[in-house]
This record gives sequence, structure tokens and C-alpha cells, in this order.
Amino acid sequence: MSDIKISVIDRDGIEHQIDAPTDMNMNLMEVCKAYELPVEGTCGGMALCASCQCYILSNHSLNERSDDEEAMLAEAFNVRETSRLGCQIPITKSLEGLQVELAPEED
Repeated sequence: MSDIKISVIDRDGIEHQIDAPTDMNMNLMEVCKAYELPVEGTCGGMALCASCQCYILSNHSLNERSDDEEAMLAEAFNVRETSRLGCQIPITKSLEGLQVELAPEED
């Protein structure tokens, strides 16, 4: 197995150390859902909602935001400079040690 460790802070401020497989073509949203963390992923990972929005806390180099992701974040609540949609972050070995915080639910 080629798992990496990722740290996810949930909406209650609790930190979860999770193992994320790099060989299953998963994204951050899917991994969070697999661990039953409160990530909706209402659109199924198509960057059409912001229910998997998270804040990147660590200094990892991520793929650039797509136009669709930019457009969705422009309409979302609680957006920060470090906001990303979890469905748009593929799990790769370069994300070892990634630290993220789940964004609050939209009001």
C-alpha cells in the first residue's frame, strides 16, 4: 500500500490523523467521506457546490484552481485565501503531511 498521512481538523476543532491511499485515484473529499468526516460532496465531486470546502493549513504545493473551482468559491460562504474544494485535490504522494481544516457549513 502507498498511503500518506493527512491531518484534518473537523468543524468541532478536533484533529484527525488519517491515512489516504495514493493508488486509488481518490480526492480529498472522497477520503474525508470514507472516514465519515462531515463533508457533504453534494455534487459528487464536480466542483458544482462548495460543501467540501476546506482551508489548506500546511505549505504544500497544490494543483492550481480550475476555472470551475474559482467560480464556485466566488459564490461560496466563509471563503479564505487558502480555500480549496476537497474534490479538486487529488491524493498524491506529494501531499504527505497535508494539513487542512473543514470550512464551516454555509449559513
